[in-house]
Amino acid sequence: MPLSVIVLAAGQGTRMKSELPKVLHPISGLPMLHYVLDAAKNLSDDVTVVLFHQHERIREAIAHDFPDVHIALQDHANYPGTGGAVMNLSFRHDKVLVLNGDMPLVTAEALEPLVREEADIVMSVFDLADPSGYGRVVVEEGEVVAIVEEKDCTPKQKRIKTVNAGVYCFKKEVLERYLPLLSDDNAQKEYYLTDIVSMARREGRHILPVWVEEESFKGVNSRFDLAHAEELMQRRIREKWMRAGVTMHLPETIFIDSRAAFVGECEIDSGVSVLGESLITRSHLKTHTVVEEADIKDSTIGPMARIRPGSVIEASQIGNFVEVKKSRLKGVKAGHLSYLGDAEIDEGTNIGAGTITCNYDGKGKYKTIIGKRVFIGSDTQLVAPVKVEDETIIAAGTTVTKDVPKGALAISRTPLKFVSGFFHRFFGGR
Repeated sequence: MPLSVIVLAAGQGTRMKSELPKVLHPISGLPMLHYVLDAAKNLSDDVTVVLFHQHERIREAIAHDFPDVHIALQDHANYPGTGGAVMNLSFRHDKVLVLNGDMPLVTAEALEPLVREEADIVMSVFDLADPSGYGRVVVEEGEVVAIVEEKDCTPKQKRIKTVNAGVYCFKKEVLERYLPLLSDDNAQKEYYLTDIVSMARREGRHILPVWVEEESFKGVNSRFDLAHAEELMQRRIREKWMRAGVTMHLPETIFIDSRAAFVGECEIDSGVSVLGESLITRSHLKTHTVVEEADIKDSTIGPMARIRPGSVIEASQIGNFVEVKKSRLKGVKAGHLSYLGDAEIDEGTNIGAGTITCNYDGKGKYKTIIGKRVFIGSDTQLVAPVKVEDETIIAAGTTVTKDVPKGALAISRTPLKFVSGFFHRFFGGR
């Protein structure tokens, strides 16, 4: 349907008490503005974001994912407020949807009912069991007749439970007529979109309410709101993947980034975090494992493992307290207590407890390459750059500083010696 969308993202967000612009605060891995723009782009080919506070920072943050979104800078000094933000904009289509950039839970599906209705103004509303603190929306015979601030409500109006959800769909000609008539003659000295509703009603325009779900239209104004919105977003994400066939144990303890994906039957234990654009295929992530920007296939990971960005793990068993960073592992067993960074490890290889790839010399990172069917004993240090050929054995406690040829045993140990009677000389006693 032909539709222009305006996203209001110019506010300073002082209640967040943060140097980061409010709309860039992340929810499930992405800035909250990202979700609003995604919903808008699913409805329209003409999306404009109105910016003011730290506009360059916000523009940069959305440029990659939304290169064709128009950016408009609000003349905040002369035209503050929600009405001022929409002034002097051009609209390509005859319907204009106005959204807020701090509504990360909104979806295209939730907005479609507002767009489908045919009226001069369609406004979103929802009912609250306790509407205290909200302005009331007075609806008579199916149309909005007034928006009344709580302090101005009569006792009868205070019993109204219908409140404004803050999203509007205007006919373009309605905006063109009433925006020039807005006044800042109020306590805040700002121009308000709600005043357009009042003016349009006085002239007999049709203003339809559309009842929406409160969750989808929840605004974020504080850190508490941010945390609550993330809880709701996580619930959506977990439900989506469980319906797709992912088993989750104690799902409320699991964190899944909105960019992560699962393929086939996967199992996730309690306390797991899957971050960034991770891809998990037919794998089991055990308790309290963290996976970040990694690709895992046909493997078991954890418990309490950490898989860092750039890792690709296939058909492997990674155990507790194993950390893998920017490494490719195929058919590998690393049972416990190891660090594998900047490594390539091939199938049939066993990594003993306490094995470390020493990949950093204080200036640069270096690579460790380990071949097939290699057995690495416990407490081994592999000092990169180094290559361990196929079918070799590294004895426990060895420090490998040279390439190991195929079929060899590598061993470096200081000879063990005994000093008789040393215990009693040192501690005294018998």
